[in-house]
Amino acid sequence: MERITGGVTAPKGFEAAGVEAGIKYKDRKDMALVYSQKPCVTAGVFTNNVVKAAPVLWDKNIVKNSPYAQAVIINAGVANACTGAQGYDCCKRTAECAAQELGLPLDAVLVASTGVIGMQIPVDRITAGVKKLVREKAEGKQAGDRAATAIMTTDTVDKQAAVQFQIGDKTVTVGGMCKGSGMIHPNMSTMLGFITTDIAISKELLQEALSEDVKDTFNMISVDGDTSTNDTLLVMANGMADNEPVISRDENYRKFVEALHEINETLAKKMAGDGEGATALFETKVIHAATKEDARILSKAVICSSLTKAAIFGHDANWGRILCALGYAGVEFDPENMELFFEGESGRIQIYKDGQATDYSEEEATRILSEPEVRVLVDMKMGEYEACAWGCDLTYDYVKINADYRS
Repeated sequence: MERITGGVTAPKGFEAAGVEAGIKYKDRKDMALVYSQKPCVTAGVFTNNVVKAAPVLWDKNIVKNSPYAQAVIINAGVANACTGAQGYDCCKRTAECAAQELGLPLDAVLVASTGVIGMQIPVDRITAGVKKLVREKAEGKQAGDRAATAIMTTDTVDKQAAVQFQIGDKTVTVGGMCKGSGMIHPNMSTMLGFITTDIAISKELLQEALSEDVKDTFNMISVDGDTSTNDTLLVMANGMADNEPVISRDENYRKFVEALHEINETLAKKMAGDGEGATALFETKVIHAATKEDARILSKAVICSSLTKAAIFGHDANWGRILCALGYAGVEFDPENMELFFEGESGRIQIYKDGQATDYSEEEATRILSEPEVRVLVDMKMGEYEACAWGCDLTYDYVKINADYRS
């Protein structure tokens, strides 16, 4: 597997666009299109929040019941959540416009929205935006860049990734983009994520690969503990790599799973590191846990701890907060038989062992905690399982951003 530059337009046959439609923002791109030249088998995972946005309801139906999809229309600024029948009608009219402009069946068009909850989307603006997107769609990295920028809300950078691998003599490419900076505590996938691939694969195996992989990627990040109403992760596979179709869990399927994991983990970490107001990516790795689920629960408890996140922001080696978070996670363990470390690019320092603090240097700990990527390593000494979770520090700016987000 090889990392390459690009995002959703990296695989064969995919085009994209990003335009200004004035949905809510007045001075930036706020609508995007991802389009495949050929029909795609499609898989998706969606929010487990009981309050689901209209686009989530629309897309769940398409993914479950439509034989294929070929386009996704995305808008930023207004989430189209808690908008009743009018909001769902907006999804339908958006898809109808795209279907007409692209010459597709209605059930081949997916939609996605992100932004303020409770506002209605001006239908005339979004349909005008659809027409503009269709006119401007193109292949290539620049088109993908425009789409990735157009789906941002409070994100400070666009988030893209792409990889390639071989199936026989065929080169298969997987690319993706996502957005998310606040209201990030997925219980399925992410805020909004779109993955494209030119692999030929069955719909059943595509869904299986996605559903399994989010458990150790997007479900292992948190910025603020809030699971969105709009969480959506879609994968579209158009088969244009012309590989022998993947229809069983063979070596070629495992290669695809590995590539999908690389994309998902890369995008998930980009999202965690770009949390609203964040200054650092904060990773917790738990090793030697009794079970895989224990490792997941423990690692995520640490990166979700507001007190620990605040300590990371202050570059303060307040390891007691980490022990506290592990202790309330709901997993039984012996605090007298475990170890904690801080790690960064500049090195590693042990801070806790067998029930008490080590004789560590506060200055060295502060130096490590001042780096843009900080890891807590937890050795449970109970088994062979491990897991990673990713979050960010908690800063003053997070409160500032969210105190007046609607305005």
